Amino acid sequence: MNNITIGQYIPGDSWLHRLDPRIKLLSLVVLLVATFVIPISHDLIPLISMGVIFIGVMALTYSTGIPIRKVLNGLRPIVFLLTFTFIIQVFYVKSGDILASIPMYISLTSIIAIILFIIFYQWSKKYVRFKIIYFFAAVLMVFVLQAYLPYVPFTSYTLDIHTDGLMRALFIFVRITNVIIMTSLLTFTTMTTDLNFAIEALLRPLKIIKVPVDVMAMMLSLTLRYIPTLLGETEKIMKAQASRGVDFKESKFKEKIVQIISLLIPVFVISFKRAEDLGNAMEVRGYVIGAKRTKIDEYRIGFSDIATLVISLIILAIIIVVKTL
Repeated sequence: MNNITIGQYIPGDSWLHRLDPRIKLLSLVVLLVATFVIPISHDLIPLISMGVIFIGVMALTYSTGIPIRKVLNGLRPIVFLLTFTFIIQVFYVKSGDILASIPMYISLTSIIAIILFIIFYQWSKKYVRFKIIYFFAAVLMVFVLQAYLPYVPFTSYTLDIHTDGLMRALFIFVRITNVIIMTSLLTFTTMTTDLNFAIEALLRPLKIIKVPVDVMAMMLSLTLRYIPTLLGETEKIMKAQASRGVDFKESKFKEKIVQIISLLIPVFVISFKRAEDLGNAMEVRGYVIGAKRTKIDEYRIGFSDIATLVISLIILAIIIVVKTL
């Protein structure tokens, strides 16, 4: 549960923490647009551009003082998606030069070896520090076993790795990684109240057409705020049930369904209870839907805010110019 980084705020005094929340959110949107403007092609330039953005994002993370391992932990929930996307691109993109042509066998020995290796992986991964890298190595090991254990083959196929497939796979892999890290940095360095103000300020022009911007901003900020809270409560319930003998990992499929139901019921009860408490607290403090609210902190855009936004726009402009060449 601690791997979910959405909505978590890490207190700090870095330049990104001190940045105006409106500028942070707007710069994030600009950088996300720049990331998706880069086209997927067979040239090296898009892949190099995406790699440069990744290096810049990692440097940005380092400058905030947030542990890089904490940021990379946010990738754990999508490790399977990244791996699946990478494999699909390598398997099905058949254009470009052939880098390698590897005969693969699905045999009795390879099936037994893969089953034994999966059992070993499930047992050993809790002792490994870098679990993401260990997962990628485990996926690679599955293909190695198919290539080198061809005894009594049931069937076989040839894995042709083309340059275009490998480049597309790496491109998509790095793009998704950049998006996750950039959005995680926003929530890591911005409090929920500041994020609420930023969303409301940037969507303020929609008030002209009678869109309830303040209500939408409050809903989004509360949703982000309560994701880590509910995950923490879920983890407490799981630990409490584990202390009573419930095993969420080793039980049978039918038992897991019962365990999940017994987990979801108290989570829903806690969610409704917290929502009711929050509504009462907001009502006691004078919150009225649609009414104009005052703020304790007055935000002012300074030189560093303008410089950050200008740099983000320059990055977007450079990518657009390079794309048109």
